[in-house]
Amino acid sequence: MTFSSIAKSEISKIPVTSKCCQLAELSALIKMTGTIQIHGINSVGIRLSTENAAIARALFSLIKSCFDIHTKVTVRKNKQLKKNNNYALYIDPESGAREILKATGILSEGEKGIKLNYKLPHQLVKKSCCRKSYLRGVFLGGGSVSDPEKTYHLELVINNEDFAEDIKNLLNEYGLGAKVVVRKGNYVVYIKEGEHIVDFLNIIGAHNALLSLENVRIYKEMRNNVNRIVNCETANLDKTLNAAMRQIENIKYIKSKIGLERLPEGLAEIAELRLRFKDASLKELGEMMSPPIGKSGINHRLRKLGQIAESVRKKNKERD
Repeated sequence: MTFSSIAKSEISKIPVTSKCCQLAELSALIKMTGTIQIHGINSVGIRLSTENAAIARALFSLIKSCFDIHTKVTVRKNKQLKKNNNYALYIDPESGAREILKATGILSEGEKGIKLNYKLPHQLVKKSCCRKSYLRGVFLGGGSVSDPEKTYHLELVINNEDFAEDIKNLLNEYGLGAKVVVRKGNYVVYIKEGEHIVDFLNIIGAHNALLSLENVRIYKEMRNNVNRIVNCETANLDKTLNAAMRQIENIKYIKSKIGLERLPEGLAEIAELRLRFKDASLKELGEMMSPPIGKSGINHRLRKLGQIAESVRKKNKERD
């Protein structure tokens, strides 16, 4: 199962006992998975379709609980993806499809007849619990979340611009940094930050999925920290080795051109030690000196040797 399927399976089993929350979740599910079928003047039916059996059960339960209607569920093989089933629920005009659409804020009646509402039904999401239920329905109907092992990305695919903007604004009331992009004629509301995706999963009640994502986030953060430390230590080691090679090169040049015996005693001693112990650190070289000296003292003497080598090179070039 994909990470999305696991999250949807979890939240589809959340018991919603409050009628207002049931209506909010059902409204979102109808909006995301439903098709309104016109049968005549002021006569409509609702067809709901999903490839997820858990979502189909949730739809069936919500419709029964809110309106005491037993809908018929048909199962067909998906023509494009033959391994998947397609679950369809149909509510005909006689069963009260029109009343359900009115109650869920999708359809309204006026002097000019019935009218579809493409925006968020604000009357259904006045309470915090109802807003969370509505977002849960939107995710069940058209949401997906990427495998956190690969990337952090959550999106809600919506076919109407006004509704997409409303959902984006609703998400951003929780500070989730949601944005909208157009893709293949649909409006995709998406969240990219891992922390914001965790917050969204918490809002809709997907706590097991949330914990799984958090575990991956912690592991990836630890791995990144270890990599940064290793890279830093590698860079420091390279820097130390390069410095030691330059020091040895300078000392060999001095030895070949003027001889180490012509150097002051302290410089000659450190030059001999550096040639003998090529991999030793400055601290280790300092401890070998007689008497021992600190890293800054060793560093000062090696810099002095470097200056002497450069001076000898310059004089030799001038002679040539």
